[in-house]
Amino acid sequence: MQMAFRLNIEQTQKLIMTPELRQAIMILQLSALELSEYIDQELLENPLLEMEADSSAEKVDDMEEEEPYDIDWQEYFADSSDLGYTGRGSGFSRQSSQYSFEHYYTRELTLYEHLLGQFHLQTEEGPQRRLGEFILGNLDEHGYLTCSIVEIARLQQVPVEEVVAVLEIIRSLDPPGIGAEDLEECLLLQARALGVGDRLVEKIIKFHLPDLARGRLSRVAAELGVTVQEVQAAADFIRTLDPKPGRKYGLAPEGNYIIPDVAVEKVGDDYVIVVSDATSPRLTINNHYRQILRNRVAEDKARSYIESKLNSARWLIKSIEQRRMTVYKIVEALLEFQRDFFDRGVGFLRPLTLREVADAVGVHESTVSRATSNKYMQTPRGLFPFRFFFASGVENARGSTTSSESIKEMLREFIEDEETDKPYSDQKLTDILRGRGIMISRRTVAKYRQDMGILPSTCRRRYK
Repeated sequence: MQMAFRLNIEQTQKLIMTPELRQAIMILQLSALELSEYIDQELLENPLLEMEADSSAEKVDDMEEEEPYDIDWQEYFADSSDLGYTGRGSGFSRQSSQYSFEHYYTRELTLYEHLLGQFHLQTEEGPQRRLGEFILGNLDEHGYLTCSIVEIARLQQVPVEEVVAVLEIIRSLDPPGIGAEDLEECLLLQARALGVGDRLVEKIIKFHLPDLARGRLSRVAAELGVTVQEVQAAADFIRTLDPKPGRKYGLAPEGNYIIPDVAVEKVGDDYVIVVSDATSPRLTINNHYRQILRNRVAEDKARSYIESKLNSARWLIKSIEQRRMTVYKIVEALLEFQRDFFDRGVGFLRPLTLREVADAVGVHESTVSRATSNKYMQTPRGLFPFRFFFASGVENARGSTTSSESIKEMLREFIEDEETDKPYSDQKLTDILRGRGIMISRRTVAKYRQDMGILPSTCRRRYK
């Protein structure tokens, strides 16, 4: 076969993704918080962009022009109520005793600091205190010992008995269960600290924790030779113990705040859609640069730069407005399709697909997918992600479908009303749903129950 370089002319069709189109698609799928951050970044990079002036700023300027109010500050602080001024013979020294360092201490104590303060109160300066500080430094964030007693003795070059003695002091500190080597020892330490000397509780913790986790109370009762009711009472107490006693100390976890992109409010018998603009301020073009282009006084390079930034700013403003209108139309369609949900609750949520909404709005299915990703809607029924309204369904006897969320709500109601000593099995729940015309399998019922975090019937059963 002969190989050579040739020039050929071909005519093909290709979809070209321009930078502007990529930007519009990206903006469409941003959440309210992400869009706010993106706009802030664009405001820094594009000098032609600026936020729309607020009328409140004019009010502030008017207030600043008014004549300042003359205040006799010496008379104002005569009662020494502020630390900024103290007169002679003031009662500050009398009030200062009410304040201490704790009033201004904002950082939470770590587990190490919390235990170290208690340990110093029980020990004196010396080798024992230094050994205890070493052991405290080897506790993880949950309060468990990360190395063995033998290893600590080897590293500190002290007898094992001395390590055991110091460890007993640490295990007597608050919270109970600190310094344990495993879950079993942690639970035993807590039970003893609470003054529970029940041998049954200790036996279950030592030998039957896996059976307890699986709800095999009858098996535990048979092996220990006691009644199921006694095992159940012991299991109820064990469940009150904390398997990670150190987790409540240290830095507070950061909260994950959700800012809804759309709010749906009920006004009379109708619903009003409000697209959130709080996180995406209105953008305008800076008039100064517009004037430069109109006067044609700028150099060619400067003019070219301003025109490119102007086009970029216009496209950004257009993309944000297009995103707002697309989201608004999708919510309008959701209100039409899911009107029963808004009127009557989760139990009346109907199955819905992206294609149905896309056809109603007049856009492509992928556009609806992008516009509903990572976005939330505030409704009279609560805060829900957009994806919540696109629920899958199960066929019913009437030939239509029932949404999975409606079925989960039914299952939750059935389980709440069941007899505790005779809880419904997955097969029983399946039969109940089939009796209501919902053709569902037992495997699907088990899947929905697990999604809701509900235990199986063997673990829900209560013995009377």
